[in-house]
Amino acid sequence: MTRREKLEAMLDSEPLDQMLRYMLAMELDKEGGNDRSLSYLNGLMDDESPYVPAFLMAGQQFTRLNRIDEARSAFQRGIDAAHQQGDAHAFEELKRFLSELE
Repeated sequence: MTRREKLEAMLDSEPLDQMLRYMLAMELDKEGGNDRSLSYLNGLMDDESPYVPAFLMAGQQFTRLNRIDEARSAFQRGIDAAHQQGDAHAFEELKRFLSELE
């Protein structure tokens, strides 16, 4: 059983677990499954309590795919979420990635 398959199996019993969803998104990205990966990341960004690392990873993935407007949006939304959650480290990191797109 691959790592992705193990994560998918665990997610079957814990479908709302943010860490499992994030780990699966990262595994899918490594495998080149960008659409599925971004779908999981978008879900994490849209959660009632957004998972801040998802904004950074989505922005980086969008950048690699040359989808710059979507990358900008992910980074900006992440900055807002990090600010709301008081995550100063993520806030600064997301600002740095956004400024590198300019």
